Amino acid sequence: MNNQIVINIDKISALCKTRGFIFPGSEIYGGMANTWDYGPLGVELKNNIKREWWKFFVQQNPTSVGMDGGILLNPLVWKASGHVDGFSDPLMDCKACKTRHRADKLIEAASKGKVNADFKPNEWLEKWIADNKVKCPTCGKIDWTNIRQFNLMFKTFRGVTEDATNAVYLRPETAQNQFVDFLNVQRSMRLRVPFGIGQIGKAFRNEITPGNFTFRTVEFEQMEHQLFCREKESKDFYDLYKKKAMEFYTERLGLDKKKLRFKDHEHLCHYAKMACDMEYEFPSLGFSEIAGTHHRGTHDLSSHAKTSGKAQDYTDPVTGEKFVPTVIESSHGCDRILLACLCNAYSEEAVTADSKDSDGNRVVLKLHPRLAPYKVAVLPLQKKEQGDMATKIYTELCKDFPCTFDDTASIGKRYRRQDEIGTPFCITVDFDTEKDNTVTIRERDTMKQERIAVAKLKDYINERIK
Repeated sequence: MNNQIVINIDKISALCKTRGFIFPGSEIYGGMANTWDYGPLGVELKNNIKREWWKFFVQQNPTSVGMDGGILLNPLVWKASGHVDGFSDPLMDCKACKTRHRADKLIEAASKGKVNADFKPNEWLEKWIADNKVKCPTCGKIDWTNIRQFNLMFKTFRGVTEDATNAVYLRPETAQNQFVDFLNVQRSMRLRVPFGIGQIGKAFRNEITPGNFTFRTVEFEQMEHQLFCREKESKDFYDLYKKKAMEFYTERLGLDKKKLRFKDHEHLCHYAKMACDMEYEFPSLGFSEIAGTHHRGTHDLSSHAKTSGKAQDYTDPVTGEKFVPTVIESSHGCDRILLACLCNAYSEEAVTADSKDSDGNRVVLKLHPRLAPYKVAVLPLQKKEQGDMATKIYTELCKDFPCTFDDTASIGKRYRRQDEIGTPFCITVDFDTEKDNTVTIRERDTMKQERIAVAKLKDYINERIK
C-alpha cells in the first residue's frame, strides 16, 4: 500500500454508501443520529461474520450450545442486573451551543487516551475537566453544566396505559437472556459444568455521543458466549477465552495482529473480578474496543436468585455437589467488528500499465474470502456472444456460492467494481469458452489470471475460500 495514502473513516463510509454496504438510517427524512441500515452487501458481510463467530464459539466448541432470547424481558430482570439503578452515563451540556457530551469521553479525548475516567465519581470528573480547561468539541467554548446521570435504557410501555406498572425496557445487552435461562438450558440439554451458552442478537442503548460511523449506534448486534464453570477453574478459562478471541480475529476474520491489543480494565465494575477489552486500531479513532472478556463471578446468577426467589444452583449429577457457577463472558460487537474488517481490508493501489490488468489506480477491499459478500463474479466478455453461456455458469455456481453477474461496461471497469466490494474471484467467459469449455479466472489481490476448465470451477473456488 502507498504510505502516502490516507485512509480514514470518511473514506470507508463513502465506499459503504456507494457500493451498497451501509446507508444512513431514514436518510430521505434527514436521517436519525447513530442509526444505519445494512444494504445488500453489508448484510452479506455481517451474516458471514456472525456465521464465523457461531462456528468458532458454539458449533466447534463441544461443550457449548446456542439460544436466541427475546428482546423484551420482565422488568425485574433489569432490576436484578443493576441496569435500572446503575446503567447510566455521566453527561454534561455545553451552555454555549447546547450540545451534550459524556464527561468520561471528554477527558479521554483531552488527555489523548492517557487518562482512564471509567467509573470515576462525578466530583472527580468535573474537577478534572475544570482544572484542565476542557473545551467543547463542538464550539470550542468552556462553559459546562454540572454532570447528570442519564440512563441508557430505552423505556416503553406494554398494554393500553402508559404508567410505571406497565413499563418495560428494550434490552441493553443480550447476556441476561443467557443467565435467566441458565437452568432451562442446562436441564433440557443435560449439560455438565463447565459448559457454555452462545447467543447473537440485537441490543439497544440510548446513546447521545457522536457515533463515528457505525462504531457507536443506538441499536447493535452482540455476539456473546457465557461459560459456566467452577470458581477454581475460572482463571484458566478467562485466559483461554482471551486467547480464543485473538485467534478468532486473526485466523478466522483475517485482521492484522499488529492492529489488535488487549487492554485490561483499571477500574472494574462492581460484579467483575477481571476484565479486559480487545481493541482494534481504527483509522481516525485509534485503538478502540470491539470485544471484551469478563470474569463476572457469581454475581448475575446470585442476583437473579435473590430477586426472583428461585434458586440458580447447579447440581453435579455424579458428585451431588450443589453450587452457583462462576461466569466467564466473551462479548463481541458485531457492528464494530464489521467496521474493523472494512478498515483492515481497505486499500488503494497503483496498477502499472504493464500488468495484465488495465492500468490506473484501484480501490480494493482485501476481505478474507470467507467474509466477502460475493465469492465470485461472472463476467461475459461480450454480452451478446457469451451472455447465455455466462448465465449458465452463474446459475450453477449460485447453488454453492454467493455470486454476482455483471455484463455492463469494459472488462477493466467491471474488475474495478468487484475489487471495491471485495469479490475474491472474477470469471471471464470469452470467445474460447465455447471451443474448449474453459474460462479465465482472476484473483482479486494479485490480479493473477489463469485458464481453468468450467467443470473444475467449484473445487477451485472451494479450496481457495478455505
